[in-house]
Amino acid sequence: MVQEQDGDEGTEQTARPKRADARRNQKTLLDAAAAVFVESGVEAPVRDIAARAGVGTATIYRHFPTRADLIIGVYRHQVEACAEAGPALLASSPTPYAALGRWIDLFVDFLVTKHGLAAVLQSDNAGFETLHAYFLDRLVPVCTRLLDAATASGEIRSDLSALELMRGVGNLCIGAENDPRYDARRLVAHLIGGLRRPD
Repeated sequence: MVQEQDGDEGTEQTARPKRADARRNQKTLLDAAAAVFVESGVEAPVRDIAARAGVGTATIYRHFPTRADLIIGVYRHQVEACAEAGPALLASSPTPYAALGRWIDLFVDFLVTKHGLAAVLQSDNAGFETLHAYFLDRLVPVCTRLLDAATASGEIRSDLSALELMRGVGNLCIGAENDPRYDARRLVAHLIGGLRRPD
């Protein structure tokens, strides 16, 4: 938990660590909230999120004054994690196609958990209106970069855009959160396998 400072002492030297602590606290809260939302839905009690994060409920309300603020924060946090994973996977995977497959798995996980927020995201809260554009702005370029790299390496065909692929994956994920027998990852793996050039 971030400690409040008394007075103006140590402004420059203490400001930076405080901001870093605040960012870490916020990430911990968002990770906890995301996990609780997946398990119990977006109406889960704030005390459950606080317990998962190891903080008091007041800390959550200080960062996220309303439930809508918390839901928006979780959504954006998950989009950012998915966006940041793309370049990291390209750098660490044996081939661009392998990086694409691993990123698509993360994208599927995101979509399946995001569908739990669908009802709330359809509400008239103004904060929710920009989330879809934010999602596309952050993730389409990442998917494009992965597709371009796999195409340039000769591993996949070049006749599918990132937005088309993401929509196809999204359609295959519909309903997966409500039926444990439905394996969206397995079906999406067949879709990604169909992109490969024949040997």
